[in-house]
Amino acid sequence: MIKLKQAVIVEGKYDKIKLSNMLDALIIETNGFGVFKDKEKQAFIRRLGEKHGILILTDSDAAGFQIRSFLGGMLPPHQVTHAYIPDIFGKERRKEAPSKEGKLGVEGMSEAVIRTALLQAGILFETSEQPRRMITNADLYAFGFSGTKNAKERRLRLLQALSLPARLSTGALLKTLNTFLSYEEFLEAAQEISGRCGGYS
Repeated sequence: MIKLKQAVIVEGKYDKIKLSNMLDALIIETNGFGVFKDKEKQAFIRRLGEKHGILILTDSDAAGFQIRSFLGGMLPPHQVTHAYIPDIFGKERRKEAPSKEGKLGVEGMSEAVIRTALLQAGILFETSEQPRRMITNADLYAFGFSGTKNAKERRLRLLQALSLPARLSTGALLKTLNTFLSYEEFLEAAQEISGRCGGYS
């Protein structure tokens, strides 16, 4: 797995699935042009840019470049890295017909092509001699954010307290928390939320 400190922004869920198999990073979908009107997601992406920077990896067709341009214009240039996939014509296996321009999207690229795109973008693979304490599923369970009858309410309170999107999926929660918080910061927030809710059960 390639570890990236930047959050990776892609267009759709199949792009995210593809990259999740090779990247250890927070991967965010724009839902195509949906990001243009999604103020909550825009604010989330800005926060990611401020914290660690973002890597934009969209398709090489006109729509992909339109989304890329929009995202790139949302943040200061020093917070944005652009990675580009080449124009490769073909059709993804799951599709019945090629895209409008006949080009493969991110989901259709081989891992070798994606690795080359990252290298060309100047992405450095993060290494840490002293790995920090990561927030885990066990931590979420210990503080009642999963596995309890009130877990959903507790997660919502936590997301609100941290000014994170309320619609953030459970699957993305850990990566997002580890992007924004140290374990100690999570512990402080979790204890406060759990105190408000009257314990962990």
